[in-house]
Amino acid sequence: MIDLIQLTREALASMDLEVVSVERAPMGLLRVTIDRPDGVRIEHCELASRQLSRVYEVEDIDYRRLEVGSPGVDRPLRTVEDFERFAGERVEIRLFEAVDGQKTFVGQLLKNDAEGKQETQTDENPSYAVVLETKKGVGRRVEFTFDEVERAKLNPLLNFKGKKR
Repeated sequence: MIDLIQLTREALASMDLEVVSVERAPMGLLRVTIDRPDGVRIEHCELASRQLSRVYEVEDIDYRRLEVGSPGVDRPLRTVEDFERFAGERVEIRLFEAVDGQKTFVGQLLKNDAEGKQETQTDENPSYAVVLETKKGVGRRVEFTFDEVERAKLNPLLNFKGKKR
């Protein structure tokens, strides 16, 4: 059986596009989410769609409709590489186990360095922290390893007010 995610990554490797996810949805929809360091534009989606259509046809991948899009402003963080790339950004993290009675945290994602940290930290399971936001500014620091994360996503502050005249 063909690994659809790996096939998609290989097909888009030369286009400087990162494959965030590949999912099958109802009614034959195949949804591919892509990203780039400087953002995804409609032209990137069009190029990726054309390339994937050809590759999927050659590999005999069964689907009725292909949808290629960007992950959006609340991009999910699924890999260690995502955590490394978005260190310093505002995120929402949900842990498997509660810390002080809380599982979900919003704040700035930081990478802990290996020196002086717990034994559970390895290259495969790095340690991170979220500095929580409070109304008075910076709050407490919650530390965790990658394996303790149930789900994570970017959580940027958006300003819809626009410029005042």
